[in-house]
Amino acid sequence: MGVKKVVLILAFLGFLYLDGLPLCTASGVHNYTYILKETNFTRLCSTKSMLTVNGQFPGPVLRVQKGDTAFVTVQNNGKYGVTIHWHGVKQPRNPWSDGPENITQCPIKPGKKFTYEVVFSDEEGTLWWHAHSDWSRATVHGAIVISPKNGTSYPFPKPYAEEVIILAEWFKGDVKELIDEATASGADPDPSDSYTLNGQPGYPNNCSIETTFRFPVQYGKTYLLRLVNAGMNEEMFFGIAKHNITVVAQDAAYIKPITTSYIMITPGQTMDILVTANQAPSYYYIAASPFFDSSAPYDTTNTSAILQYTGNYTIPTTIPYPTLPNVTDKAAADNFTTRIRSLASAEHPVYVPKNVTTRIFITVSVNQIVCANASCGGPSGNRLSASLNNISFVTPSTDVLQAYYKSLPNVFDKDFPNLPPYKFNFTGDVGNNTLYPSLGTKAKLINYGDVVEIVYQGTNVGNAENHPMHLHGFSFYLVGTGYGNFGLTNSTKTYNLIDPPEVNTIGVPKNGWAAIRFVANNPGVWFMHCHLERHASWGMDTVLIVKNGPTKETSIRPTPS
Repeated sequence: MGVKKVVLILAFLGFLYLDGLPLCTASGVHNYTYILKETNFTRLCSTKSMLTVNGQFPGPVLRVQKGDTAFVTVQNNGKYGVTIHWHGVKQPRNPWSDGPENITQCPIKPGKKFTYEVVFSDEEGTLWWHAHSDWSRATVHGAIVISPKNGTSYPFPKPYAEEVIILAEWFKGDVKELIDEATASGADPDPSDSYTLNGQPGYPNNCSIETTFRFPVQYGKTYLLRLVNAGMNEEMFFGIAKHNITVVAQDAAYIKPITTSYIMITPGQTMDILVTANQAPSYYYIAASPFFDSSAPYDTTNTSAILQYTGNYTIPTTIPYPTLPNVTDKAAADNFTTRIRSLASAEHPVYVPKNVTTRIFITVSVNQIVCANASCGGPSGNRLSASLNNISFVTPSTDVLQAYYKSLPNVFDKDFPNLPPYKFNFTGDVGNNTLYPSLGTKAKLINYGDVVEIVYQGTNVGNAENHPMHLHGFSFYLVGTGYGNFGLTNSTKTYNLIDPPEVNTIGVPKNGWAAIRFVANNPGVWFMHCHLERHASWGMDTVLIVKNGPTKETSIRPTPS
């Protein structure tokens, strides 16, 4: 075959990998290469080396269509072991590529590589990927854009263009050293030095005005913003000066449109937002600021970008800045989050499971571990800890998935309880007997096909905070939230079983509760944890294991080669 014919065939089949873009090998199948490496970046007037994917911060966007499969080969040229998680991708029957370190795989060692098979199913919209080893996701993360299948359309008018917006945090120091030091001492790690929007701190942070991210728009056009909160420890308010925004999806599932001047987004969540450039052509700040109703240390800065109209006009000497709620404005946060409903139309029906067969009630707490001679750096010389049902999770040295699949002993216990070990006034005055958790590597086994309801009960133990809880392997319905102690009779009367949002990460309100439901139809080993990285590091985690169903098609796929 002639050289020209070979070239034409290759051009027809796909295009070569370049700067994080995929090599398309067949319809619905994509191949990506992610190279983990140390890269120098300058922010806040100083330069540091940090772990990145393909030298980018944020990392490259992974683009697929609904139902596609992506093979992502991760080459680790960094200094320590790392894994990658595909946040919100259900990975049907394929926990082998889910990614949390020592839950579904051992870390990818320096100099080694691992190929993930990322299997998309019914997700459509925006998700994200991130490192799932220690705190390395601070710099190793990026968006996943899942477009509708060819021939289908959005449930709203097609936008003129789109832009990915990633909120994150910037630490002047080495993030791994920071968490290693905090873990060794048992103290609360120092907060970040600034937030970032698409990798830039933006106004009003030092040395950041000239590098602020700019989003050009044409007057009269509508744009789709794909928003990701990749922040480590803070929920965020977000808005655009003088522009209303319309939220149309959350966690890659469509919702009834919400038109608002601001949103609140918790770490791990994603939102699809429409904005119409309908103001006088000029510059307008896009901004994000923290929502943090707690006494724990947090980053007090804001971050911003510029919405910049195209055309000829006089650049303003003062750029309008959005009015965002105060950092502790719980009412403003609730005013947004309580409006979120599934689209629930004939084209997008919602089938909320009704007949619950497995109920799990989980207390969510920040705790302490007593240190001999008050030798640790936490409160009263103790070590800070966190727990679910008063069990602080201990990450094993052998991954749980291998241990479960091969029946390896002494790796984890299968007795995570359906209830906390004792009842108390969870959100009221609590005694010291609730402060100290037990330590263990415990998993909850669930039968295939069970209808599961989990109630997360926030507590006033230690330091009460909001908790963004994330479950791997599933989307679930958020059927109810409230403040105070959950009551099976009274609280369930407030449930929304008509059009609750279908999500993968939810915020458990401070001194309140949240209830979710899902059908356990994805066999595998699935991590469940708080997406505040401080709490996850302290043990606010557990593992749900959905057992195999009766057929090959309802069982975990065999171990990949």
